[in-house]
Amino acid sequence: MDFEEEIPRKRFENIEDIPGIGPSTASKLRELGYHTIESLATATIKELMLAGLGEKQAAKIIALARDSISVQFITADTLLQERINVRKLTTGSKVLDMLIGGGLETQTITEFFGAYGSGKSQICHQLCVNVQLPYEKGGLEGSALYIDTEHTFSPERIVQMARFRGLEPEKVVKRIIYAEAFNSDHQMLLLDKCDKLVKDNNVKLIIVDSLTAHFRSEYLGREMLAERQQKLNKHMHKLFRLARAFNLVAVVTNQVMARPDVFFGEPIQAVGGHIVGHTSHTRLYLKKSAKGNVRIARLVSSPYLPEGEAVFKITENGVEDSEEEVKEE
Repeated sequence: MDFEEEIPRKRFENIEDIPGIGPSTASKLRELGYHTIESLATATIKELMLAGLGEKQAAKIIALARDSISVQFITADTLLQERINVRKLTTGSKVLDMLIGGGLETQTITEFFGAYGSGKSQICHQLCVNVQLPYEKGGLEGSALYIDTEHTFSPERIVQMARFRGLEPEKVVKRIIYAEAFNSDHQMLLLDKCDKLVKDNNVKLIIVDSLTAHFRSEYLGREMLAERQQKLNKHMHKLFRLARAFNLVAVVTNQVMARPDVFFGEPIQAVGGHIVGHTSHTRLYLKKSAKGNVRIARLVSSPYLPEGEAVFKITENGVEDSEEEVKEE
């Protein structure tokens, strides 16, 4: 069966080029965060109707945008060929890279969760440096976008890590775009409006550190749980759309909470429940060891990799391999 469409596709460069989008509509769409053809192609009809479009008009615009970027039905062998475009970003540790199949994949979301001080933000800083490395060194030759919700970002730490990797710190910090999210709505807004920023600056890594901090503090009690989960779901899906549309690595960090009812096995679990669990493609649980700077990473979930563990260390140079055998705290 041949799924390929023979009709030549109309390519659009700007959202105004799409029939049905006039200057005023384009302005409203940009206010909502739709700056590129890719963002329109991955939007829903209800989302575009917020710009004053009718249901049929919104559906037509989405269809034209999708046709422009060749979103279509394909066979699995074609998909396998397209997987060639997927690249991998090194963590800085060979054993940690091996655990996750060679590095963090583009077009997916990787989640790091763990207790305070387990190394989540340190890994995020390291990735901001590594993404700027050349392909042959495990980088993606791109920039990073860092959304900070817990005041954990440190440019001084970036400088330390950049020097160790043989990069010029002044150039590295200029290629990290930083935004502080003041609450959950602001956090969602930053991601909703970043598509043009991503495209113009060749962003190949988006980090949300931490994904759940604001949601956890603002939506208290069981009566607010449904609304919190709905917003988290929308937020995660927007991140996934960006990862797919721009072939970039998406990373979120997550907090944990205690499970007092568990007597055997792991007594803590990640915040966010099934929504975050299902949307994250690769989930890594980070733990401290009894030996200072050594950390243990456990691969909890992956579409095609078995569960396993890796031991690495976090030093003043950044994320490195560790030869030591460790005991968990």
